[in-house]
Amino acid sequence: MYMSIALALHVITVVIWVGGMFFAHQALRPAAVSTLEPPLRLRLWVATFKRFFPWVWLCVVVVLVTGLWMMTQFPKAIYIHSMMGLGIIMMFIFMHVFFAPYNKLKKAVAAENWPEGGKALGQIRMLVGINTVIGILTIIIATAGKFFQ
Repeated sequence: MYMSIALALHVITVVIWVGGMFFAHQALRPAAVSTLEPPLRLRLWVATFKRFFPWVWLCVVVVLVTGLWMMTQFPKAIYIHSMMGLGIIMMFIFMHVFFAPYNKLKKAVAAENWPEGGKALGQIRMLVGINTVIGILTIIIATAGKFFQ
């Protein structure tokens, strides 16, 4: 029963985190670029991240706790260790985004320094793109990994 709960929480939080990044990078970003001027676009991103990042923090904690617990249940499953390694990389990338370029973006928007805001948003976009690819790779390992043991 505990495994079912841990796995469900793990999958739900991965879907929220990776799905949110995919949506933001592949749908919201192009729509914002094509319809909003830079000041409005940057304000939109600050408001979006303000709502999304608390969810990501929750997902990071739940994914880490459930992932560590599942590793204790399957200590020899290499694919689970691979997922954990990639997940930790994703967590560090997210923390960097949160504490560095996101802070720069908020400060730039508050000061109406649009060039600096654009620069910070560009860094976030690149890192979110990398994290999205790592997240999709991790999902592939999660779903197919046990078949390659």
